[in-house]
Amino acid sequence: MVNKFKTVCLTAAIASSSATFAGGLLTNTNQHVAFNRMMSREASIGIDGVYYNPAGVVFMGEGNHLAINWQLAYQTRTIKNDYKLFTNNVNNPTTPRDFKGKAFAPVIPSFQYAYNKGRWSLQGNFALTGGGGKCTFDNGLGSFEKIVGETAMGAIGLAGAIDNALGAEMFTSDKAFGSKGAYSFNSYMHGRQYYFGLSAGAAYKVNDNFSVYAGLRGIYATCNYYGYVEDIKVGNMPLYQVLDPSKENSANIELSCDQSGIGFTPMLAVDYKTGRWNFSAKYEFKTRMRLKNKSVNQLPSIGNLDDNLKNQMNKVLTAKFMQAGLPQEQAMIKAEQTSTKVLEDPTVVATTAGLKQQFDSKINKAIGEYADGKKIAGDIPSLLTVGVGYSPIDELHINVGFHWFDDYNATSYNNRNKLLKKRGTLEFNAGVEYDVTKKITVSTGWQNTNYGLTDKYMDDKSFVVSSNSVGLGGVYHITKKLDFSVAYFHTFYNHVKTSETVTLAPGVSNTYNSDYTRNNNAFAAGVNITF
Repeated sequence: MVNKFKTVCLTAAIASSSATFAGGLLTNTNQHVAFNRMMSREASIGIDGVYYNPAGVVFMGEGNHLAINWQLAYQTRTIKNDYKLFTNNVNNPTTPRDFKGKAFAPVIPSFQYAYNKGRWSLQGNFALTGGGGKCTFDNGLGSFEKIVGETAMGAIGLAGAIDNALGAEMFTSDKAFGSKGAYSFNSYMHGRQYYFGLSAGAAYKVNDNFSVYAGLRGIYATCNYYGYVEDIKVGNMPLYQVLDPSKENSANIELSCDQSGIGFTPMLAVDYKTGRWNFSAKYEFKTRMRLKNKSVNQLPSIGNLDDNLKNQMNKVLTAKFMQAGLPQEQAMIKAEQTSTKVLEDPTVVATTAGLKQQFDSKINKAIGEYADGKKIAGDIPSLLTVGVGYSPIDELHINVGFHWFDDYNATSYNNRNKLLKKRGTLEFNAGVEYDVTKKITVSTGWQNTNYGLTDKYMDDKSFVVSSNSVGLGGVYHITKKLDFSVAYFHTFYNHVKTSETVTLAPGVSNTYNSDYTRNNNAFAAGVNITF
């Protein structure tokens, strides 16, 4: 029963800090203010093209071009769970229940630079290519409580087996586990995930209409996960008393893990200009990432369950026999004989053996991803982008774009990526930019993100939801060589609902329902400088 807590606690953190931005499962695409205000930049010619359209940057004027950007992102994640066992929570006996996580990233910088000379453009980009903040679940997750409730039911099942063999009420009494499955606990989880990307590349103008680009991005990933499930109590009996009564934290689960890794992303791009039209494409190869763990985790042990149960029984039975008139020494001997006989009862033996077998078979899975010194897979998927831009008049620019993230073939721990649909993530966007005056430009845009989700992939420990985003903003052209931009975008997320049947015992089952959604806001400001 206890190993299930480990599985939940240790795997929950990995998603609690997933990307707060637009893009695929592990990819941030809003790396410049221009994206936040227009959403579709794949076919634009500008300094932001160092990321969105690197081949097109060579068509800018000669000289040095620099962009400095700041973003603030705030996101909430809400999972509504409906589960009958939640009514056994003595502190909050309600169902359905909302579990909320908050992710806040107040300062997300990015920089783009290009030096154009003749037919060449030398470029560099620094940004958060993945992750981007810390997400906190102050009260843990629904899956935490689901397992607590199921563990409470397992505890009273064991208590009933022991008391039936004993022929008297002991562990099923209201002073111990009881018989109702009531429980209480405290839990918390937060995660932090940053993928810093630094790229360098060069574009070459083949002729006045066509250009090509090749580059390489280096990525450094740094992540931290911390969480706990503690003070677990079934009925009126703290769980630690049957694991190690000498240590009040013996039933606590604590995760403290740092991860880091390095990867490299080759990139190719092309751009073609003709009249008032512009066409572009970019391909980023899959980034192989292996994250190394440095962990200090606390995990309970179930190995001494029999001895601790016996010690508990000996204390209670000795006191009972002494009250019946036996001398202490005889009472202790009789208590020892009685508890031994009870714990050798076939039903009790089968119950405790089942718990131990379950623990041993799943312990590696529970702690595997965060074991100290281990390297785990965390690939960033390959990305294909295509853009088309059209200017019917000089002051008006219209863009449409498409992104394809091959998430299915980006290896993750235990090949969880294979639970996604093979088509990967698809994004479609469109944007409009208009020069109101020579000093002021306004823009707006839309993007649809459609993940290749399946019900098996969805859980509160790692989930994304398809969405529609809208952005708006403007540019103030301070001088011909200095622009100031501001932007805001909001994401409207879909709801994804799942349901699973949980078998608690032969012939006894409950339905566990989940409703997933998010809410996201981002603000941005920046300057573009030519010198």
